[in-house]
Amino acid sequence: MVFQPVIPLSGLAGWAFLQSTYDSQLETYSNSAQVKNDIDYFTEKLSKPIAVEDFVTDGRLRRIALTSFGLSEESWKTGYVRTVLDEVQDPESTFLARLNNQAYTDFANALRPNADGMINLASAQVERMAGQYASESFEEAVGEQDNAMRLSLNYQSEISNLVDADSTDQTNLYRMLGSVPVRTVMETALGLPSEFATLDIDRQAEILDEELQKKFNISSLTDLTEPDMIDRVIQRYQVLDSLNQSAVATGSAATALTLLSNAVGFGAVASQNLFLSNF
Repeated sequence: MVFQPVIPLSGLAGWAFLQSTYDSQLETYSNSAQVKNDIDYFTEKLSKPIAVEDFVTDGRLRRIALTSFGLSEESWKTGYVRTVLDEVQDPESTFLARLNNQAYTDFANALRPNADGMINLASAQVERMAGQYASESFEEAVGEQDNAMRLSLNYQSEISNLVDADSTDQTNLYRMLGSVPVRTVMETALGLPSEFATLDIDRQAEILDEELQKKFNISSLTDLTEPDMIDRVIQRYQVLDSLNQSAVATGSAATALTLLSNAVGFGAVASQNLFLSNF
């Protein structure tokens, strides 16, 4: 039986608890029989060269590998994964650049087949991916209880990989918009309306840049990778997500009344979120 993450509260209080217990909970989860069996299978299969076709047709192996890059929901796309691994071998291909999905790019580069069409990984690479599988699947288990917590963990681990000091601001903004977890956290933390997603991608990047500077007073997008700034973004996300959830539960009229009444009526957790944050 797989260990179930313990998240006794929602919002900032729950996030604080998860952060303080993360290492011990992840260790317990990683030592559960199902996760250990998956890692053993993965390690055994990739301890020697494997043909691309054998890799993509092995459902269990494909699932574990994709999960290690946060792509578990893509594990059923056998043909698509084959295309990704074919395209990464072609130096002239623009497929991954057009895809604008950093997780898929990282996956393709990590498993890049050689000229003979074989995936041949060093033991250190296999070990690193096995560790990523444990943490990513733990985050999925967290999401089954509280998706806002999963998104926060995703943001915490991904933002530094997406924002590169050697890349242009435009490229970094496109990467952020191409990551569903990071984009979701940003949209909520910045209070962007649902119509934002319908805008042209260039306009989305422009608005995102403007709102980040306005709300978080950053001078460069690389500021987002600083630990304190990562915490600030997640805290604001947790606060606004809690308020949004409360608004849905109570209705817009009750929400307006609640806000005018200094948050009395939102419940203990939402009120606590307001006091615990630097909102």
